[in-house]
Amino acid sequence: MGKESIKLIANNKKAYHDYFIEDTYEAGISLAGTEVKSMRMGKCSLKESFIKDEKGELFIYGMHISPYEKGNIFNKDPLRVRKLLMHRYEINKIMGKVTIKGYTLVPLKVYFKGSLVKVEIGLARGKKLYDKREDMAKKDLRRETEREFKVKNL
Repeated sequence: MGKESIKLIANNKKAYHDYFIEDTYEAGISLAGTEVKSMRMGKCSLKESFIKDEKGELFIYGMHISPYEKGNIFNKDPLRVRKLLMHRYEINKIMGKVTIKGYTLVPLKVYFKGSLVKVEIGLARGKKLYDKREDMAKKDLRRETEREFKVKNL
């Protein structure tokens, strides 16, 4: 089987800052034609988006896809609710974890896999303020050591 090309469209860096990502899943997404064309141009944002379960189906809220410039009346609302496409057993497994352990679902990235638009969703646990501070301290320390290493090697 040939390796399919993956082209990243949008990344949700804030999710990694606000949550501990326990597990990741891949889901398809139901889009209109003009939305796909807009995504091919990289016009997508996951900043304030979240995933919610409704009657056994997963929906993504707050995902912004800019209207396609060359589009016309077929352009959809940029912030409309979009359905995520996953197998029933996968949704049941994820929702079991979400309801029991108090996890939440966050979209991590949107990408093209071949010609299909996919969303990577993460089973996430919220970080407390001190966890975020700890991560920032580690990041600062790493940057500092890299800077020192760079200076020594010049």
